[in-house]
Amino acid sequence: MTLIAGVDSSTQSCKVVVCDAETGRIIRSGRAAHPAGTEVDPEAWWEALQEAIAAAGGLDDVEAVSIGGQQHGCVILDADGAVIRPALLWNDTRSAPDAERLIDERGDEGAAWWAEAVGLVPVASFTVTKLAWIARNEPENAARIAAVCLPHDWLTWRLAGHGIGNADLAALTTDRSDASGTGYYDAEGGDYRYDILESILDRRPIVPRVLGPLESAGTTPSGAKIGPGAGDNAAAALGIGARAGDLVVSVGTSGTVFAVSDTPTRDASGLVAGFADATGGYLPLACTLNASLVLDATARLLGVDPVAFDELALSGDADGLQLVPYLAGERTPNLPDSTGTLLGITLANLTPPALARAAVEGVVCSLADACTAVERAGVRGSRALFVGGGARYRALQQVAGEVFSLPVAFPEPAEYVALGMARQAAGVLAGALPQWSADAEAQEQGGHDTAPLLTSYRHATALLWGEAAIS
Repeated sequence: MTLIAGVDSSTQSCKVVVCDAETGRIIRSGRAAHPAGTEVDPEAWWEALQEAIAAAGGLDDVEAVSIGGQQHGCVILDADGAVIRPALLWNDTRSAPDAERLIDERGDEGAAWWAEAVGLVPVASFTVTKLAWIARNEPENAARIAAVCLPHDWLTWRLAGHGIGNADLAALTTDRSDASGTGYYDAEGGDYRYDILESILDRRPIVPRVLGPLESAGTTPSGAKIGPGAGDNAAAALGIGARAGDLVVSVGTSGTVFAVSDTPTRDASGLVAGFADATGGYLPLACTLNASLVLDATARLLGVDPVAFDELALSGDADGLQLVPYLAGERTPNLPDSTGTLLGITLANLTPPALARAAVEGVVCSLADACTAVERAGVRGSRALFVGGGARYRALQQVAGEVFSLPVAFPEPAEYVALGMARQAAGVLAGALPQWSADAEAQEQGGHDTAPLLTSYRHATALLWGEAAIS
């Protein structure tokens, strides 16, 4: 049996799966937690990776490994390969003014310029705005930057034996999917936009070499091939076997809606980012900042665990209570300074079941708005495929069937990012991706016109936030 491994270095934790390269069957696995926060010392990711690898029985008998990681995190290195400051993560919104400034600097058609140049319009989540924030607020750190990379790039580099004492910055690598989320890489043209980096840092830093979908990034100390890796959403698409017509709805800490496409997306509204996928195609994506974190926060407020929260949300309706779930600001629509709002409170509906149900409905309606944004960008969906920890809530599944205009499907829960990376690792060995990913049959729910619940939610967001909300 040939063994391969896939890694998911997400916001919350690191997961490692060791699989049979021929069938995709998981042989063993391991997990380790990441620290909370919107900025993290990358060394914590490396320590978690080592812990998760050890829990999975090590990599000595593994022939290939690939790492998938949270997108956009800004890892900056000095000339000696040392991390200069904690990485600013995708969910750190302090760079929102810098995103606006980057757009304004390009004139009246600034948003259109960015969409054409790199397939996306700057928002606080993207790496380019975080670099701009560092340059503006920490000039002494900006002056030390020799290289800029992403979480999965840095972990791949470390796994290949690089770091302090062996700081070959030219050995940094990435893939199209993760590079396409930086804001300074044109996925369609296949080139970095060094002019953008130079306009921010006044010089050209080293950036990772972009590998092909099955190109090796090197080897581990034990001799296993290292795949190019991917951003987490592109890795999940590989893991679930997403096909044309699938809109994948990932309900993690944040929410994402993305689709596999043969053509690039350039959305000047900024709602949909024109990312690349991990196979050579494209992955148009809309992201919300608030998904499972809203459900977790509501469960904590109610003093219940996730199982009891789900039971509460299933036990009745919201009875007019509405939660606009922008607890961490929002990206779809782009409202980084927004807050959550609870509407329609009465003596009758201020109850634990109604609040639990309102939280689920708010999250699902927000994801439906993201789905609408992707479809308006030219992607035609035939079903919505729900993945991620939040998709396990039965209440969320029920509400999704009521709200989404597409048929909805809920595959068996799995570590799809890690499995996608295992599939890529198998492909690096064989020269072609294996066809062992699971698929899902759509349930016969959804497929209706815009639901009254979604219409009501959109009225509420428009009332609170005006034309910035999706309608």
